[in-house]
Amino acid sequence: MKRIFFLLMLCMAISVQAQQRNSVTSILEVLDVQTGQRTVLKEFPYLIEAPNWSVDGKWIIYNSSGLIYKLAADGKGEVGLINTEYVVRCNNDHVLSADGKSIAVSSSPSPSGGTSLIYTLPLEGGTPKLVTPWGPSYLHGWSPDGKTLAYCAFRSVAEGADIYTIPVDGGEETRLTTAEGLDDGPEYSPDGKHIWFNSVRTGLMQVWRMNADGSEQTQMTFDETRNAWFPHVSPDGKQVIYITYHVGDLEPGQHLANYNVELWLMPAAGGQPKRVAELFGGQGTINTNSWAPDSRHVAFVSYRLNEKK
Repeated sequence: MKRIFFLLMLCMAISVQAQQRNSVTSILEVLDVQTGQRTVLKEFPYLIEAPNWSVDGKWIIYNSSGLIYKLAADGKGEVGLINTEYVVRCNNDHVLSADGKSIAVSSSPSPSGGTSLIYTLPLEGGTPKLVTPWGPSYLHGWSPDGKTLAYCAFRSVAEGADIYTIPVDGGEETRLTTAEGLDDGPEYSPDGKHIWFNSVRTGLMQVWRMNADGSEQTQMTFDETRNAWFPHVSPDGKQVIYITYHVGDLEPGQHLANYNVELWLMPAAGGQPKRVAELFGGQGTINTNSWAPDSRHVAFVSYRLNEKK
C-alpha cells in the first residue's frame, strides 16, 4: 500500500512539474570560490531549489515539486528520486547529517497542504520520522554530532519567527532567539560550537552568529546597501557564503524568487566579505548548505524566466 500511495503522489508531483515547465528554467551551477569560475551542471525546464552536496562528494540533492531528487555531482547521468513515501510536499529547507546517511526535510504533513513540519529519513529513501509536531517549522541545521536540529519557527503572532533547536529523535524544543522580527536560517559550524543565522533585528537583514546554546549573539555583516540571507559555513570551518538582495528591491524580511542577487564570501572568523557571483535568483538559489566536501566549490541555482507562449 505504501508503494501505491507513493506512486500516486509521484504522479501528482509530475503533473505539477509539467505545469511549471513553461514558467522558469532552473540552472544548476557550481562556483569555484577561489577563481570565481562558474560551471553549469544541468538545466531543468522547471523549478528546482536548494542544492545540498553529499558528504562523499558524489551527489547533489535538491527539491522540486514537493519531492527530493539527486543528481551525480558532475551533472551526468539520470536524475534519481529519493523515496520520501507520504512526505510529498517538501520545501527548500532540507539538510544532510554529518555522516551522510540521513536527510532531514521540511514538509507539509499531507498532499493537501498544512503547516511545515520537520522529518528525518535515510538518504537512500525510506519511511520519514516526524521530529516536530508543531509548525510552522523550517529546518536549516543539523549538529555535527547528529543529535540536534536547528530551525526557524513561528509559535505565535506576537513572538514572530525565532530560532529553535530540538533533539533529532524529537522531544522538547529550545528557543534560542527572542529579538523582535525575523530570525532565520540557523546552521551549525562544523565544530558544533556556533550557530550562524540571519536576523532583521537591526532594520536590515544581516548575518549573525551565536554560541550553540544561544548565547553571545553577534552581528557578522554590516552592509547597509544589502540584505544578507542564509549563511553557509564551509566544511573546513574557514569560510561563509551567503546571498544578498539590494536594499529597496524588497522588504528586509522577504527572500523572494526572481530578483537580481549576489553571492558573497567572508572569513568565518569575521572580516571583509567579497562578492563572488551575480545572478538572477533568490528564493531557491542557496537556501541550504551546498558546499562541496573540498570547501572550494559551492552548488547553487540561478533562474531564467521563460516566455509565455
